[in-house]
Amino acid sequence: MILQLRLYRLFLSLLTYSLPILCYPISWWLWAATCAALDRPVLYAPHSHTIQILFGVLVWGFAAEHYRVTTTDEIFRERTGARNAWSASVTTFFLLLVILFFTRNDTFPRGLLVWSVLLLFTSTLFLHAAFRAVCRSRTYLAKPIRLLVVGADEFAVTVANRLQRLSFARYEIVGFVRLPNQNVGVSDCRNYDFAELGSLRSSDGIDEAVIAIHPAEFSRMPDIIAGLNRLCLPARAVVDLGESIVVREKLFQLGHMQMLDLTSTPTESLDYALLKRVFDVAFSLIVLLLMSPLFGLIALFIKLTSPGPVFFTQERVGLNGSPFRMYKFRSMRVGAQSDGDTVWTTSGDPRRTALGKILRKTSLDELPQFINVLKGDMSVVGPRPERPHFVHQFLQDITRYNHRHALKVGITGWAQVNGWRGDTSIEKRVEYDLYYVQNWSFLFDLRIIAMTVASGLIAKHAY
Repeated sequence: MILQLRLYRLFLSLLTYSLPILCYPISWWLWAATCAALDRPVLYAPHSHTIQILFGVLVWGFAAEHYRVTTTDEIFRERTGARNAWSASVTTFFLLLVILFFTRNDTFPRGLLVWSVLLLFTSTLFLHAAFRAVCRSRTYLAKPIRLLVVGADEFAVTVANRLQRLSFARYEIVGFVRLPNQNVGVSDCRNYDFAELGSLRSSDGIDEAVIAIHPAEFSRMPDIIAGLNRLCLPARAVVDLGESIVVREKLFQLGHMQMLDLTSTPTESLDYALLKRVFDVAFSLIVLLLMSPLFGLIALFIKLTSPGPVFFTQERVGLNGSPFRMYKFRSMRVGAQSDGDTVWTTSGDPRRTALGKILRKTSLDELPQFINVLKGDMSVVGPRPERPHFVHQFLQDITRYNHRHALKVGITGWAQVNGWRGDTSIEKRVEYDLYYVQNWSFLFDLRIIAMTVASGLIAKHAY
């Protein structure tokens, strides 16, 4: 939900910043036509104002940000944004006029500046209208976001209906959660009791949770949040603070509703969603290409030294608690791998093949996981994925264990480069994973990759 709004904002900002460049040729043509109508000569060529245009882009960018022309709040609240666009256009005009006056620049005609600013204002209004129309039309081509509404009274039903009526985003209500002693107003959708909240997972067809309770019931919020912590899904709360109260960052606008972000994570930042994904794909493709001869040799040796398939796949728990199939080079005998879902690998484990001991010690058995990265199940850097059996066990024993699933799992991670892998303390591993979740940055990822390469592939506790 938040990532979707931020992508809208990014695209709108890029289009808004480019408007001066797009408007200039038309403005020059209009100015030339005006000069011709007034029987005045056109003394300057259209390509002679490159520096002034670039400076105008800079001034317009600052003015557009200051007057919030690049925000989607007004657009999705069905407003034209004309007042903000006019203020930004007039500010741009006067700033450029002052600059032209003090620099005594006579090569940029004032009449061309007037046409440019008028067209800038008009094109901004057109852009907002077109952007709203495109968002309305294209959103239905995308997969809907499936919501679990916490609350089941008339207020929750009203919120659900308003979410489904939004023109720029597609939301699907998969169920409601009835709070204790709450009158149920839902008749046509699945109802869950609050006690069932902890047993739900993203694999049940739920993408996000929305808390929809009346402000008079906000005293229930701590218990609701505690229940949602075990659900391991992004959680929002509908907050009705009135039109005059706008809180940035944590409180964001969705149509006419204000929503409070309760579990903000890096996955909903543009750096994580775009920069990290581009890096993952590029890095994985390079590794797979450079390591392809080694892949072939390992596959050949596996086939020659023990019967069975080259690859071993196993279910692991990934982002938001969703299961996926993780790939590895097979390092154990085929008959012995049936215990792999519930048994730790230890030093001297008899299930390993002779080649498997080398592959596991050097971490070469992990190379196929770059295929998981390309598929989007994993990232190059992130908390290591665990098996469902142990995830359920650790959820009972370790506080906040599920918070490590707020980011994509990775091939290497902060815990691993600090020595916490294999048969080591789970508590310390989770401590380092949570530190990574709370302090993620792209530079942090590069640091972990550098530490992984510098420390070598051989690990003391890799069995």
